[in-house]
Amino acid sequence: MGHSGGKGLSLARRLYTSRMLGLALGLLLVGAAMYPLDPPRWVWVFMVFNAVLWPHLGFQWARRSNVPYHAEHRNLLIDSFLGGFWVAAMHFNPLPSASTLSMMAMNNVAIGGMRFLLVGGAAQLLGIGTGLLIFSPAFIPQTSPLQLYACLPLLTLYPLVLGWICFRQAHTLGRHKRELLALSRTDSLTGLLNHGAWKDQLDIEFQRCQCQRKGGAIALIDIDHFKSINDTYGHVAGDIVLRQLSKILKQNLRASDLVGRYGGDEFCVILPDVPLASAAQTMDALRDRFTCLGYEQTPALKVSLSIGLASFNSAHTDPTLWLHDADQALYEAKATGRNRVICRADGTPHQLMVRSV
Repeated sequence: MGHSGGKGLSLARRLYTSRMLGLALGLLLVGAAMYPLDPPRWVWVFMVFNAVLWPHLGFQWARRSNVPYHAEHRNLLIDSFLGGFWVAAMHFNPLPSASTLSMMAMNNVAIGGMRFLLVGGAAQLLGIGTGLLIFSPAFIPQTSPLQLYACLPLLTLYPLVLGWICFRQAHTLGRHKRELLALSRTDSLTGLLNHGAWKDQLDIEFQRCQCQRKGGAIALIDIDHFKSINDTYGHVAGDIVLRQLSKILKQNLRASDLVGRYGGDEFCVILPDVPLASAAQTMDALRDRFTCLGYEQTPALKVSLSIGLASFNSAHTDPTLWLHDADQALYEAKATGRNRVICRADGTPHQLMVRSV
């Protein structure tokens, strides 16, 4: 689909621009090389057709094709064939011939790599053979000063323009890659980190805490009786609650805190360099704000949070053990009445702090 649709048309547009410029500059080069040979009139007509009309015909051909991507590869082979033809017509004049063949080769390798370079080289040889059948075989060993200056625009301007086109394409591809990476790491409903991305950040934070001997805390947050919310008010209302919670988390945490949707109605937060008591106060304030929210479409809907907190423990050998402590604290919060914050310090099972309404 990419080849037959946007990608093929995008390629055709880029090559349309570069082909118009390259063949216009090539007309100057070939004309300077052919002039001393006094070729027949049809050669001049064909030369102008190749330089002026062919770029537009080639673009329309590709644009109207069912598969523009393949049509442009065919157009490039025609370019290569005609380049070889003009090399033979110029009687292999060294600098114009080398300039023509090298610019064509640069096009081919930029579009299709080494494989297409070889295919394009075969098309050039076929063009040279055709030119030798039409024109008497000859070799002009010297390039005149006029012909040298006629080659300079193609050798300087065309690579510059082609390089700029390639740079813009690479920049666009890099942006798309970053956007796709962000999408692959983001939960589509809440805009937070998804489960896998947050777990990756947990591994990084665990390593940092171990290496720098710094503390931190992680929180697991669960929306109380979320299944009942979906069953009573519908999944649309449930999605609104999830988005509201993600909004509260974004607005009330630091830029350095890492927030994710762990799955379903469960959210997770990494709070670097924060003592457990401070983390508990932050989570309790967040719980209180969320509990006070109202919902215009469903005024009867009331929600609350159960939150489990665990501080970093240097005795832990794996980040999953740290996460397990937070999970145990969350379990205790739900088991002891919900709508509260339970903390666990140093991995011990005793309750450190309870805050509830």
